[in-house]
Amino acid sequence: MREETILRKLRAGDPAGLEALMDRYLPYVSAVVWNILRGRMSPEDGEEAASDVFLAAWDQAEDLRPGQVKAWLGAVARHKAKNRLRRREQTLPLEEDILDLPGPDDPAGALEQKEEQALVRRALLTLPQPDQEIFLRHYYYAQGVKEIAAALDMNESTVKTRLRRGRFKLKELLTKEALA
Repeated sequence: MREETILRKLRAGDPAGLEALMDRYLPYVSAVVWNILRGRMSPEDGEEAASDVFLAAWDQAEDLRPGQVKAWLGAVARHKAKNRLRRREQTLPLEEDILDLPGPDDPAGALEQKEEQALVRRALLTLPQPDQEIFLRHYYYAQGVKEIAAALDMNESTVKTRLRRGRFKLKELLTKEALA
């Protein structure tokens, strides 16, 4: 079923639309959730977080746009998994915490975050292809090295090397920008 048809059914309140959405994206959403939870919670908690993502899609069907559904689901999955960890009072690594969004009552934080996102986006665009795609897959879509290597037909060691070199280059660029 095409994404437009799925969205039309979701907006009409047809459960077949939700079922089709889950058939299409459940493996992806589950991978995003499990890459964040990384075995720190029970399988039931992970399944519940993934289910919460599709419940959010059902509730917010009007906000979903064709061609952007996967990205929306991935973002919601990351937030649901992180929230689940927070509720269990487990801490995330520093690099994960930096991606947290400020609350709606923090306009200064939201502005600062937008500036930081623009800065990171500009720095990321300086990386050659496929390094940009590797970074997006790893840090935005929470894909593992093995999964990225298979998708891009590369050796795992190549993916690791590109991630390491890319982190060094981004750190260098962002440090220069921060000092400027």
